[in-house]
Amino acid sequence: MDGSLKGNGGKTMARPRPQAINVTERAAERVKALLASRGKPSFGVRIGIRTKGCSGLSYTLEFADEKGPLDEMVEAHGVTLLIDPKATMFILGTEMDYVEEKLQSGFVFTNPNEKGRCGCGESFHV
Repeated sequence: MDGSLKGNGGKTMARPRPQAINVTERAAERVKALLASRGKPSFGVRIGIRTKGCSGLSYTLEFADEKGPLDEMVEAHGVTLLIDPKATMFILGTEMDYVEEKLQSGFVFTNPNEKGRCGCGESFHV
């Protein structure tokens, strides 16, 4: 199968590609607040993965001044997120949320590709 759909009199139509990451409204609002407090214009926020912790991988967030040539761009709820090309295969289908609780607050990633997390929750493996 070639990933296309037949329709409209047998013409081939491209299948819509799902977004690399889904962003909740809470996460988008927090990203907007962070971008506003930065003090200079930003293109958006870049999400990446780095080697860290006892399980191997950790999510990274950084301000992005421009889109890299291979960055995947996701626009949701008025914010632009860039996915580092090295991270794309690890986060496909992930949901990014922002949680505020009594003892902690921060971005939470629910990733269907994760096979496990370390005990402290700082890192994961696929």
